[in-house]
Amino acid sequence: MTSTGFTDPRPVYVRATEQAAALIKTVRPEQLTGPTPCAEFDVRALLGHVVGGTRRIAVVGEGGDGMAVEPTTEGVPDDGWAAAYDEVRVRVLKAWESDERMTTAVTVPWGEVPGHAALSGYVMEIVTHTWDLSEGLGRPLELDPEVGAFALAAARQLLPDSRPRDEQTPFDTRREAPEGADVYGQLAAWMGREPLDRP
Repeated sequence: MTSTGFTDPRPVYVRATEQAAALIKTVRPEQLTGPTPCAEFDVRALLGHVVGGTRRIAVVGEGGDGMAVEPTTEGVPDDGWAAAYDEVRVRVLKAWESDERMTTAVTVPWGEVPGHAALSGYVMEIVTHTWDLSEGLGRPLELDPEVGAFALAAARQLLPDSRPRDEQTPFDTRREAPEGADVYGQLAAWMGREPLDRP
């Protein structure tokens, strides 16, 4: 908690993006057409959404109009996703390094909010999509539970318990988490996700 009354999301965002970057580095070209828990995204489309969405966060942090940035990307070669994500990730971290950015109002898809609230929301988003990608890749890496706990707390604060899926809340209606679910299982359920069925 800072003296201004909010928890600084930047250290968690750094860890969340490091985790996403490590996972993206494991992607093999033959996995790009595989399914993910996002029904509309295969692995390639999800990577495009992550890279494009991270570019949007960078523009917001730089003081630009993030709403003008479509969270998709094209033209990344099959073996170029790790480099594409690293490039935008570094740009985001630089854009949000100023303490002033934490209290400046910014416009994001869910409204005008202080920078710290916006970045907390983007922690929630990247961690959720990291879980999606992990499922799509067969869970190659263990995910950081502290990062997951921050994302779950942000999700419970930002997204209502019962909600429709629409343009303002682009996550499905909350599901019940299985008994004994870890923090990522709870996050996935809150976001309306289900793990992929695996043989």
